[in-house]
Amino acid sequence: MSRFDMTDLEWGFIRCVLPDKSRGVKRVDDRRVLNGIFYVLRTGTPWRDLPERYGPYTTVYNRFNRWSRAGIWDWIMDAVIDAHNGDVVMIDGTSVRVHHAAATLKKSDPRRCMGRSRGGLTTKIHVLVNEWGLPLKIHLTPGQAHDGPAAKVLLTGLQPGQAVLGDKAYDANWIRELIWEQGAEAVIPSKADRKVPIPFDRDLYRQRNKVERFIGRIKKSFRRIATRYEKTSTNFLAFIKLAAIRIWCEAYESAT
Repeated sequence: MSRFDMTDLEWGFIRCVLPDKSRGVKRVDDRRVLNGIFYVLRTGTPWRDLPERYGPYTTVYNRFNRWSRAGIWDWIMDAVIDAHNGDVVMIDGTSVRVHHAAATLKKSDPRRCMGRSRGGLTTKIHVLVNEWGLPLKIHLTPGQAHDGPAAKVLLTGLQPGQAVLGDKAYDANWIRELIWEQGAEAVIPSKADRKVPIPFDRDLYRQRNKVERFIGRIKKSFRRIATRYEKTSTNFLAFIKLAAIRIWCEAYESAT
């Protein structure tokens, strides 16, 4: 068993959400395929170099694509997250450099989601985590995009009384109103050009390092995320959600 493979508990969380096995020729076991996908996610290895113990690389790759298009990773993520929003949520974003092999789609292709920034061709990952630093929502934009518009996607479905922690990039009146309209509290420092600074809970704001630690973890522990090798944003987002699922499963396992 490889150190990248799922434990029995992790497999137990995931297996009930996967599609039923199809009829006909016996196919490669789902757990074996998933372990192969996690191996690629962790190591960043090309699909063709996947060890034989996970089955034919074409089978693993094709099933990853099929499950990504079917939204399987969203179902699994919803299942493991359940209702663990907590009293505090934190939002942030980070840019990831795009490998030249992934930049082959036309600029007009909506699946591309890449843009030019100071780091070259990049994609930006926006995340919302709970008070334990566990991921709740993930969104992608081209690398040059500002953090603000992604907030409209991530900061929906907030709970009344919930505190939302964000850095100065989220100090916009419309973002604060979006938070307040849902009965939540914005814990966001004011930009230097705001004429009348808005008070915020400085002690609570110190917890925002948890979202930064989550971002650091997915880029360090999952090499397929540290650099984008996927041509389509659908597959890149699928890998990020798989990393989020793995982190949630590990949290559940450590709590048992």
